[in-house]
Amino acid sequence: MKNLLTLVLSLFALQLSAQNGLVKGIVIDKLTETPIPGATVVLTTANLEATTNENGNFEIAKVPLGRHSLNVSFVGYMPVTIPNIEVNAGKEVILTVALTENLTTLDEVVIKQQPGKIKALNKMAAVSARQFSTEEVNRYAGGRSDVARLVTNFAGVATANDSRNDIVVRGNAPTGMLWRLEGVPIPSPNHFSTVGTTGSPVSALNPNMIANSDFLTSAFPAEYGNALSGVFDLNLRKGNNKTYEFLLGAGAYPGAEFMAEGPLLKNEGSFLVAARYGIAGYLGGAGTGAAIPNYNDLAFNLDFGKTKAGNFTFFGIVGFSDIEFLGRDANEDDLFSAADANQSVKSNFFTTGVTHKISLNSKTFIKSNIAFGGSANTYDEERIYFLGQPQEVTLPFTANDNQDYRFTVSSFINSKLSKRVLLRAGVLWERFDIDYSLTSRDRQSDSDNDGFQDFNSIYETVGNYNIVQPYAQTQVRISDKLTFNGGLHGQYFSLTEELKIEPRASLSYAVTNNSSINFGYGLHHQNVPAPIQFKNENVNGVLLQTNRNLELVASNHYVLGFEQRLGTNWRAKAEVYYQSISNAAVERTLSSYNSLTEGADFGFSTDKVSLISTGTGRNQGIELTLEKFFSDGYHALITGSFFDAKYKGSDGIERNSPFNNQYVVNALAGKELKIGKLKKNTLSFDMKLTTSGGRFYTPVDLEASQAAGYEIKRDDIAFSEQYRPYFRLDLRTGFKFNSSKRKSSHLIYLELQNVTDHDNIFIARYNRLTNQVNEVNQIGFFPDFGYRFQF
Repeated sequence: MKNLLTLVLSLFALQLSAQNGLVKGIVIDKLTETPIPGATVVLTTANLEATTNENGNFEIAKVPLGRHSLNVSFVGYMPVTIPNIEVNAGKEVILTVALTENLTTLDEVVIKQQPGKIKALNKMAAVSARQFSTEEVNRYAGGRSDVARLVTNFAGVATANDSRNDIVVRGNAPTGMLWRLEGVPIPSPNHFSTVGTTGSPVSALNPNMIANSDFLTSAFPAEYGNALSGVFDLNLRKGNNKTYEFLLGAGAYPGAEFMAEGPLLKNEGSFLVAARYGIAGYLGGAGTGAAIPNYNDLAFNLDFGKTKAGNFTFFGIVGFSDIEFLGRDANEDDLFSAADANQSVKSNFFTTGVTHKISLNSKTFIKSNIAFGGSANTYDEERIYFLGQPQEVTLPFTANDNQDYRFTVSSFINSKLSKRVLLRAGVLWERFDIDYSLTSRDRQSDSDNDGFQDFNSIYETVGNYNIVQPYAQTQVRISDKLTFNGGLHGQYFSLTEELKIEPRASLSYAVTNNSSINFGYGLHHQNVPAPIQFKNENVNGVLLQTNRNLELVASNHYVLGFEQRLGTNWRAKAEVYYQSISNAAVERTLSSYNSLTEGADFGFSTDKVSLISTGTGRNQGIELTLEKFFSDGYHALITGSFFDAKYKGSDGIERNSPFNNQYVVNALAGKELKIGKLKKNTLSFDMKLTTSGGRFYTPVDLEASQAAGYEIKRDDIAFSEQYRPYFRLDLRTGFKFNSSKRKSSHLIYLELQNVTDHDNIFIARYNRLTNQVNEVNQIGFFPDFGYRFQF
């Protein structure tokens, strides 16, 4: 009888706990990242309260399912409010809350509560910076579970086209982006990517692995280097260190996915591991016709907890992808294939590393990383000559094999010298090893007179180089209203033995409790993409790297911003900016070419040799944002970017950049309804509308192309014509069911992408089979769907 009663009580407790959720986390000092014991944590929407223990940890149980607001306060610190915390039955909520110390006593100044997520996580990023969360990636319509596509909703950001997730920031080439993971620069974290590029059709980053992270678009703090346009500073979240949790799911773009997390060892450590297998191609949503893209990825983050030697974590991401295009399956609407070609593409990417963090005292810590990563891609093409004729013959046309590896060591010290002054200094060293080869018939002569272009070696390159980046930066809080961030970043490039010193500075002033103004400046450098810098030129029968001594490209950023809080959950923001670029690579002879036009495709120009560093560019514009943070069951975001991006080649003529869309406007909105008897389930509706100016392109010289048999462009009038404007409307609806009997939740969603089936142009290109210039449109209407089970 006693055992039966125990079982009944246990089942009742399980059912009761499943009807509620758990919110836990840690409260830390924002500058020192040390725990704050005794802080008060109040879940204001549920009238529940907790106090942090000696390790800064808190836990609030029996939280009603739904969205909540959390307030955290401690004597001598500015209180913080975190809105829009989603609590469901299948996953415990784990938070890290950072508090900023007051400069004045409480009776000297009234401190306005600050909502989380308005400011970047990086404490020294004061301008052109935005924090984002995984919840946003999964909530916004049209995102395809891709963090890169998420940021295209933000002001100043666009993509080159729907078929790729290249990030175009303020008219800059996508190659200007810096991807960082756990503080370490990484190769392009994408499937089907090619060496030197930063985007691709499908992301290899699993958003369920990502913690709150930063996206920066101008005048970066001194710790960031070797980038011209933007920084994606990603953090991996840690697994639940108290209980095991799992996720199973399937969707058109994320594919079939599995995730597991739980406690590791006995030092409050945890593990988090996730794997995905792509299925978009089987559903016809890849834009690849009959060809089926195969892609899968694995990610992990192992936290070994606190030890006397500090905290160690071991992380990694690996992705594999391949696709085969057969000419017999091609049709005129295919984005990448042709009837007279058989193509095989393979791409791999990986990054793995160890992070160590140790506190020297309550004000100072040291964080270090060792990482190894790389990418490799192969492209093999057979060309079918005299297609459909008796003399039809198939010959190898292109064989491309590129490998790029990097070894990275970094370390920095962070010290809070006083409540007003923070100092951070460190160094980053990267060694790159490359092995590039390309053999092709493209645009080659017929020296043996066999009627076919020669199969020549275009380049065969093995090399290495080092980049060393020391930096020092400080934050001075002159008052509670006025903050100065400044520093110096150094960049040494071993190929040219250049050493650049880059000043960075920003000033932020709180005009009122609800408004602020800020200014930022930064000098930035970046090496020309390696596939261009290491290109070989045949000089009198000898292959020479005539681009090897190209200088670092330089960019000066100036930005002025104003932000206004419009009530508790609304904000408006405006930024104006100007960017001047110098030392870009151009040809010695007069031409329209500039390396700033590269990077939004699967490769780089193969005929640009003997380049010199005299090219220039400029970008200027204004960005507007109106945002309603999620509250009262709905959210909204409207962004507008109006800009002008120009460049000059060696001919001195100023031309439109291929990334000069001139305007991009986004409108997003979403509504959630609580349904069911207990109001614990959710029905959601989201929409996204995007319109932008068309990309500028170089027209085809049809007569010359017909005579040559391959595409020849009018480079004398490069980027003089513009595609028609882009327009796309995406709709999404989802239903989340929280189990009342078990610790589990189910999510089902349906997304209608390009619901109006608008014809957005992909490219206008010479078709060697029709002997005409044909337009190819991007992916039209496509229904995406998915299911996710958390338990």
